[in-house]
Amino acid sequence: MNTVNRRIYLYSRYERFWHWSQALLVILMMITGFEVHGSYKLLGFGNAVNLHTVSAWLLLTLWAFTIFWQFTTDEWRQYIPSLKKVDAMVRYYAFGIFRNAPNPFHKTAAKKHNPLQRLAYLALLSMVSPVIWGSGLFYLFYSSWKGLGVDAWLSLEAVAFVHTAGAFMMLVFFIAHVYLTTTGHTPTAHIKTMVTGWEEVD
Repeated sequence: MNTVNRRIYLYSRYERFWHWSQALLVILMMITGFEVHGSYKLLGFGNAVNLHTVSAWLLLTLWAFTIFWQFTTDEWRQYIPSLKKVDAMVRYYAFGIFRNAPNPFHKTAAKKHNPLQRLAYLALLSMVSPVIWGSGLFYLFYSSWKGLGVDAWLSLEAVAFVHTAGAFMMLVFFIAHVYLTTTGHTPTAHIKTMVTGWEEVD
């Protein structure tokens, strides 16, 4: 493993609050969403629907505050996609990490996300999120379809299918995200960073 010799402060209190609050809400929405879908029985259908809806509104509120925070602090620049060193990161995650090769990307306060992470967040924001939130809002306001005139060309079954597909895409992203948290110099290093704000670097 690489030798750790210094610490840098990467994540502010708000970033950590936002990250863990979002993680909790996403987990709650996946648990309740798949129960509403009929995958299992845990909380009961009515409770699952209510908790899923409340979690969705809380997450949208959190995102509104976070978007405002990112633009007032210029942190939105952290998510600008880049293809520089993408091939090196792919080789590292595919082979190098299993051979104790050095990570080709080194975090700094100005560059917290490697090129693959930036592309993953771009895909999440441009593809997965619109699918989930668009279908979710159609689902939530089903009683208003007739008044809006969409009931003539849109079916609840189609919306449910799209929403479920989006949920599975989010689940894949979540699993990959959790796995990548174990790829630091220790399996819990990245998690510790998101708790304390401090990153240990070589």
